[in-house]
Amino acid sequence: MMQVEGVAEVTDADFDAEVLGAELPVLVKFTADWCGPCRQLGPVLGAVAAEEADRLRIVQLDVDRNPEVTVRYGVLATPTLMVFRAGEPVKSMVGARPKRRLLQELEDVLAP
Repeated sequence: MMQVEGVAEVTDADFDAEVLGAELPVLVKFTADWCGPCRQLGPVLGAVAAEEADRLRIVQLDVDRNPEVTVRYGVLATPTLMVFRAGEPVKSMVGARPKRRLLQELEDVLAP
């Protein structure tokens, strides 16, 4: 999986602790090595992670290596971006997008 600065990797084993138990909202990128749009989204998420570090945590999960969480949340396409707050999914988006559009779509989640 592509490593992106500021974007941690989570697995089936630590998803509940890292994502559902997090204090900040967490954006999870459901990704795969073979997914071109996922690679395009990497630098965008890295930039957002750096800018919004005090309001949002960003992690990625490989759908091929972590089928349990992928199935639990009904992820059928990559990249799927899912935002969790207080252990619940509150937003879901499918597909790559430019940084400005992503930030616009996250405004309601990032609001204090």
